Amino acid sequence: MTERGSDRDVVEAIDLTKRYGTTEVLRGISFTVKSGEVVAVIGPSGTGKSTLLRCVNLLTVPDSGSVRLDGVEITAPGVDVNRVRRRVGMVFQEFNLFNHLTALNNVMIALTKVLGMEKGAARQKAQFELERVGLSQKGDAYPAQLSGGQKQRVAIARALAMDPELMLFDEATSALDPELIGEVLAVMRKLATDGMTMLVVTHEIDFAREVADRVLFMEGGLIVESGPPSEVLVRPREERTRNFLARALAAHRGAVAIEEDGGETESGAG
Repeated sequence: MTERGSDRDVVEAIDLTKRYGTTEVLRGISFTVKSGEVVAVIGPSGTGKSTLLRCVNLLTVPDSGSVRLDGVEITAPGVDVNRVRRRVGMVFQEFNLFNHLTALNNVMIALTKVLGMEKGAARQKAQFELERVGLSQKGDAYPAQLSGGQKQRVAIARALAMDPELMLFDEATSALDPELIGEVLAVMRKLATDGMTMLVVTHEIDFAREVADRVLFMEGGLIVESGPPSEVLVRPREERTRNFLARALAAHRGAVAIEEDGGETESGAG
């Protein structure tokens, strides 16, 4: 277990920029994530949050700036990109499971193909990770037989099986129906409790408030505000942060009202 609150920087991003054509998606982003820390990244859509994550595991190469992993610059020329990605687990919005493989084999495949692990050992490791995300009884199920929340938990187990030093979550619950979001967030909460270092892009403000050690608010390719949840989410300094949180709260209240109305309609219909 990683010691939470350690002063060791697992990730250090320095002055990252990224452009797509004339659009500047990242405009000189700098931040750190310490060992055992959970950092939540919030902000409007299209503001560079996903691009930021992708730069950390080199799925996207920044135009300038650097990223260090445990003090080693991974954006330097000649770096073994595949080795870096084995150290950084990533969970996407979509599950990206192999539909022709069982849940167990979806977790096993990288262990055997990438790490060269013997099948028996890979199977044991995969079973352990499925149990870790609450799916010990679903190893023989195919993705078509799983709910969206279960698929996402298989994706988390697959990432954890590589024993990453850092876990990246890119809106891991945004593709899920509301009733399935909680089971995925519960797994993420458990990982945080266990001391996993995590960088989480999320629109779940309550999750960020409860679990994150720090919150980064991004807008327009910049980190507008950062600090502990008790400051950024409760007493934000910046007007842009306050406006975003007000919109997020209004949207949440609207979603809850719709859900409650739907429940009443169903029960009234008998």
